[in-house]
Amino acid sequence: MEIKLLGIDLAKNSFQIHGADSRGKAVLRKKLGRREIMEFVANLPECTIAMEACGSANYWGTEFERFGHTVKLIAPQFVKPFVKSNKNDSNDAEAIVEAASRPQMRFVRIKSPEKRDIQLLHTNRARLVRDRTSLMNAIHALLLEYGLAATGAVYSHVKFRKDIQEIATADTPPGQMTGDTQIVLKEMIDELSQIDAKVAYYTKGIENLASQNEDCKRLQTIPGIGPITATAILAVVPSVHSFKNGRELSAWLGLVPKQCSTGGKSQLLGISKRGDPYLRSLLVHGARSVLRLAPKRTDMISKWAIEKKNTRGTNRAIVALANKNARIVFRVLKDQKEYAYKM
Repeated sequence: MEIKLLGIDLAKNSFQIHGADSRGKAVLRKKLGRREIMEFVANLPECTIAMEACGSANYWGTEFERFGHTVKLIAPQFVKPFVKSNKNDSNDAEAIVEAASRPQMRFVRIKSPEKRDIQLLHTNRARLVRDRTSLMNAIHALLLEYGLAATGAVYSHVKFRKDIQEIATADTPPGQMTGDTQIVLKEMIDELSQIDAKVAYYTKGIENLASQNEDCKRLQTIPGIGPITATAILAVVPSVHSFKNGRELSAWLGLVPKQCSTGGKSQLLGISKRGDPYLRSLLVHGARSVLRLAPKRTDMISKWAIEKKNTRGTNRAIVALANKNARIVFRVLKDQKEYAYKM
């Protein structure tokens, strides 16, 4: 049995495989368990293994490459058009083989364990920040139920914490608040402090990592990119040699207009929002800070950003600046040089 291309539909414990020969003819359809799949691939002659870029794909891809196989990961949205009839594991595995055999198919690179470690730091930090925001909103809603408003929540986290601490430690419960409610509020404040400490811990770890990596140091010379964004780029973006130019990287991050053209008529819509939403949001927030400080600076980037803001509006100027930063990231990483930015 000759297998040149093997498609694997990944799952937690059940793996459907579909093997095709050099002519594309199906020569194997089989379902294997978690322990069986490793033994099967280890004894398989060297071939190309295709999988969807989903949970555990990086782990299995790394393991399969150790046996000498060539592993290709495909984005799920590129596999879906090749699914025949009803969706099931067997049809999914066959669709993966069909998609991987297309000469113009785009593949996803396997992430190294080091990049996965960096991404884990960012994932946990982002989760804690969401939990902190949710808890602060819950505290704000609790106070409103008793006729109290911590106005600092809108403008400053520091002011918000000061307000709620004063309410929780008041000798006489203010408004309609009772002593029991004060106890609940104190527990929520303690939980908020614990989350703050955890966020600070992960932030410190990210900053230490950025200070030790040369690429991160170069990226931080770009306006709007700090340690968090620099390390996120390091974790999410594959080798810059995977892209032809900076525009391809920007399009990969979803910072270019979505196109809906037909009949020779070109129509551009809003940004496509493809790629990693976390990294894209960091670039956009960084661009927002640059635009906010632009009136105080005289460099070319600030002047360009102000001109875009005056002609296209604030939000479009922010996205345009994030797009420009993505292109600068490509050039900085490719040339291995710092960005020549003058205040």
